[in-house]
Amino acid sequence: MTQSLGTRLAALRQFAEGRAPKLAAPYPGFVLFGSVSDGNSRARVVSGTGESLGAAWDAVQAKLLDVIAKRTLEPRWLRVDWVTAAEAVTWKRLKRRLEVTKRNYFRLGLALDPGFRHAFLEQEINANAMLYGGNTVVNAVLNEGNFTLYAKTKFPGIGTVDFDPAAVVHVFSAAGAFSDEMGGVVELNPTGPDGSRRRIDALGVTDVDYLIRRSSDYLAAQVQPDGRFIYGYHPCFDRRIHAYNTLRHASTTYAMLEAWEVTRDPALKAAIDRSLDCLTGELIHETRLADGTGAAFLVDTGGEIKLGGNAVTILALAKHAALTGSTDYLPLAEKLAHGIRAIQDPATGAFVHVLHWPGLAVKAAQRTIYYDGEAAFGLMRLYEVTHNPLWLETVEKAFAHFIAAGHAQHHDHWLSYCVNELTRHRPEERYFRFGIENFAGYLDFVLTRITTFPTLLELMMAAERMLSRIAGEPGLAHLLDGVDLEKFQRALHWRAHHLLNGHFWPELAMYYRNPARIEGSFFIRHHAFRVRIDDVEHYLSGFVAYREFLLRRQRAAA
Repeated sequence: MTQSLGTRLAALRQFAEGRAPKLAAPYPGFVLFGSVSDGNSRARVVSGTGESLGAAWDAVQAKLLDVIAKRTLEPRWLRVDWVTAAEAVTWKRLKRRLEVTKRNYFRLGLALDPGFRHAFLEQEINANAMLYGGNTVVNAVLNEGNFTLYAKTKFPGIGTVDFDPAAVVHVFSAAGAFSDEMGGVVELNPTGPDGSRRRIDALGVTDVDYLIRRSSDYLAAQVQPDGRFIYGYHPCFDRRIHAYNTLRHASTTYAMLEAWEVTRDPALKAAIDRSLDCLTGELIHETRLADGTGAAFLVDTGGEIKLGGNAVTILALAKHAALTGSTDYLPLAEKLAHGIRAIQDPATGAFVHVLHWPGLAVKAAQRTIYYDGEAAFGLMRLYEVTHNPLWLETVEKAFAHFIAAGHAQHHDHWLSYCVNELTRHRPEERYFRFGIENFAGYLDFVLTRITTFPTLLELMMAAERMLSRIAGEPGLAHLLDGVDLEKFQRALHWRAHHLLNGHFWPELAMYYRNPARIEGSFFIRHHAFRVRIDDVEHYLSGFVAYREFLLRRQRAAA
């Protein structure tokens, strides 16, 4: 039931009492920020100060109510933040700090004066690209233009912002709470790696279900009537990404099918059907090989045939068959597989990565390690539904090359997927060893990587499935002698939990230009919070696998 504005504000105030600390001079005793959004426009943010929490609250509430009245805002989302600590620094010192901070990973707010008359939450800074120097600058950097633009928008009478290196600016940390229209108060994590989003101490099935549903809803909404996706957005300023990539069209459809297996949502299924119609009817082209075999290729922009494109298309078509029982797409999937087999070296097992369409001349013998793993994984999934031994033979030949070339050193998630599938049908020690080598020396990276890097969870989940089978086979148990299983489990859970920091929760989306466009999606922070269909698909696939893992643990404990 929707709660009144007064009830929600009272609940937020009650939550802040006892949690907001008193600050030492020269700062006001208490500093509060109030944010409000109708869900369709960037949040309006006001602040209030006082020597008591009550005084600060009265000030910030009066400003919130004034903004809501003047702008006739529907207060769908409300958020209150309180400053927990503040420190005075010069712009020169701050810039040095930014130089050693990854772009978009500066996690503090900024006040231009000790009284917090002109101050900005971390979320405002990020959502307005105030410390972003472009995708060629790897560290955070003061963007004076964006900073001034937002400062003057928020504070029309501010005048010129003084960026003199000797001028003082105040950095601050904060904590807060969020309320949606239903009135519940959600505690937000304080400033830090998990800051700005709701507190979830232990990630459970219910939480993962929410993430799967919201992100698959987002992807479904991106499928247009003609079956093509809206490729993505730069959310700070609501700029649409107009590029296209047919490989990612196919791989995103596969992830949506994984989600549909969980949700069985009819709107999601309708979007999948539109996407598949476009994929099979427009984006795939058929031909005959020199020996007369019928083959098909997914053709990308610029007339490129990518090995990975055929592979992920097979994944989508095979998954559709496995979930629906329909064999309608399987003849086409087999033609795509023949296309893959045609560009495999029969002597070494290596694949050619990129061809020209329509002549099939080689454009690039090698491009990315991803394509090899995708190809083997796609063929294994096709083998699952057709039982055609040709595809298993092709994968085994490819793995001879992968092992000889030391592909495990790349720690690729697609290789983790495919070796898990291969060992189900060919439980040979050499394949299990490859699978272990693909992650064993990588656990520290998985545990410490600051970015969300969603494919790391996919890598770990596929590896976990393989490890669980090794543990059940006495003749293979010796393979685990060099594996730190406790560290593996810790890395797996930490990585899943860290992915929460890449979700556009409403309490975060509300600060961007068009919250409704991005809420429920996933983003890449160091790419200016970019939301692209392939970004979302990797988070989604990882969480689908993690959900299945949690359910298995529950069943084992019952």
